[in-house]
Amino acid sequence: MSQPVANCPSCGAPVQFRWSSAVQTVCPFCRSILVRADLDLKLAGKVADLPPDPSPISLWTEGTYRGKSFQVLGRILYQWENGGWNEWHIVLSDGSSGWLSDAQLQYAVSFLVSPTPALPAAAEVFRGKQFDFNQASYEVATITRASYKGVEGELPFPFYGKSNMLFADLRTSGRAFGTLDYSDQNPALFLGEWVEFEELQLKNLRQFEGWQERSS
Repeated sequence: MSQPVANCPSCGAPVQFRWSSAVQTVCPFCRSILVRADLDLKLAGKVADLPPDPSPISLWTEGTYRGKSFQVLGRILYQWENGGWNEWHIVLSDGSSGWLSDAQLQYAVSFLVSPTPALPAAAEVFRGKQFDFNQASYEVATITRASYKGVEGELPFPFYGKSNMLFADLRTSGRAFGTLDYSDQNPALFLGEWVEFEELQLKNLRQFEGWQERSS
């Protein structure tokens, strides 16, 4: 991966992009949210300190998915009425990027479907509704309204200051998994699968007391 470097417009510190296609990052020195256009960085706000996280995954964690190595380069932390979850932005060895969802010791890997197929309006989505994508049948299992809680690291799109975002989780009879994402004006579809923690062969994990007991 090429690693372009620029200076933070807030504190002047060097900011290095590990992924050449990153659009947003967070300055590791002053916690400014920086949106990138080539090597010009625009200050978009500040990130508050993130709350304590029980996940062993962190920035720079490495793993393997379907024979390709990946590294965690960013995170979006969401909050909803019953808790929160992490969406870890992963970049694979072939340069593609996806998401590793991490919620209550459940993990799923998914990728943005592009070009975007015809998707239903948010008002047409409800639990039990069925959709066919990529020759598979999906059912809406949960609908969640969430708010932005924080970000860190590199992301493929600018993301800050959002609230009341709607997500519809899609399940199948097998491991296939999907999400209808209505956080922007134009909805997006992410498809992937549930995975077991051990399958990902993760390393560079965050170590803390009690984690092994909870994850075993």
